[in-house]
Amino acid sequence: MASLPVEFLFGVYLGLLTGIVPAFVSGALGFAFKYFTGVTLPGLGVVVLSVAIAGINGGLMGLLDPAVASSPRVVTAAVVVMMLSLYAHSQGDRLGVTLPKRFSLRRLRERTLSGEALDVFGGVTVTVTDTVGDVEGYPPLPADLRSRIAESTWSFPGDLPLSELELRLAERLKTEFDLADASVTVDSRGRATVAAAPPTGGLSRTVPKGKRAVSVAALLPTGVARGDTVIAQTSTGPVTGTVVSARTTGDDPPEPRASLAPVEEDVLTDGGADAAEASVATPTAPTTDGGEGRVTLAVDRADAAALLRASRARVHVTSRGTHREYELVSLLRRAGNRFRRVTVRADGALDGTTIGEAGVRDAYGVAVLAVRESGTSGGATPKDGSSDRRWAFSPTGSVALSAGDELFVVGRPDALAAFVEAAA
Repeated sequence: MASLPVEFLFGVYLGLLTGIVPAFVSGALGFAFKYFTGVTLPGLGVVVLSVAIAGINGGLMGLLDPAVASSPRVVTAAVVVMMLSLYAHSQGDRLGVTLPKRFSLRRLRERTLSGEALDVFGGVTVTVTDTVGDVEGYPPLPADLRSRIAESTWSFPGDLPLSELELRLAERLKTEFDLADASVTVDSRGRATVAAAPPTGGLSRTVPKGKRAVSVAALLPTGVARGDTVIAQTSTGPVTGTVVSARTTGDDPPEPRASLAPVEEDVLTDGGADAAEASVATPTAPTTDGGEGRVTLAVDRADAAALLRASRARVHVTSRGTHREYELVSLLRRAGNRFRRVTVRADGALDGTTIGEAGVRDAYGVAVLAVRESGTSGGATPKDGSSDRRWAFSPTGSVALSAGDELFVVGRPDALAAFVEAAA
């Protein structure tokens, strides 16, 4: 029989050889029980099972080498096996706690930005590298709009996965340039490949139903933007309207970035077919520079005639107070929540159910802020027979959902991702 230190080393060696399989089994059992049931296996049971498996391996080795059965090395090997199995069990249990319960292959393949694309503040500036392409099924982009998109840059947080970055950039493009559609692909260095479809409705898309768009010359304040409520003072009285587009003119006209929409100076329109041709929205610039120019207002039918007869008006911008909704959005985002627009998929988890039946809040951890009905086939008529699709804000659990409905939801990013995967 060898000396005690040698027997101890032989025991450690034997424990490592016979403990690999028991450790793997212990870790797998610990992970499976914790992940699927939330229950932690007792350590004593894990040790007994591991020693039993190791005993089978050791017995087979003892048949080949009778010296394996020597007492000191067997005890040492048993201790090593128990330590390995307990460690593997604890690691499996920990993995069962930390691994997300809802994940998919798409999420596992999710790409992120490389470190070299981030600035010193942890953000990323996205630029368009290739020529802006066209979206199949839409008219080609005008050359000037294509060049403006190609020369633009956008800043985003650097911790976003590329899939989320692409969605946000597509929404920004459609909002800033009033595009009918946009497709974006961003690589790990923050370089975007963009395909875009030009605006399809022109001015007519920005004029509310029942209103008329009328263009009039005026001295415009600096900072007039689309959506502002203004009062146009004419010789026949004041007219209140909403700014659809505006442009300052003069001896030194501003750069294109400083105008909301180019409006021909000698055109006065009541919102008919010529209105779309007279004022095509180019929302690359949000405000005017101020000075002499023209403004197109959406006004009531009764007030349109007064503006049409006026050769000039004095424009006053009215106050709309503080936008508390922006403060609410800021608080929600500060708490880690995000917003998403989701379209219900046909035959999906939400199709043919109500919000309450689907258990959106309990099952997915998100709240539905608004629902827009899809209407019947072709999208021409909504469910109630009216001519326009309707929005239901703060919907109750009894609101029915069907394929094509649009939902605006709020929740944490992981909950939103799970909800989007189930609904859309």
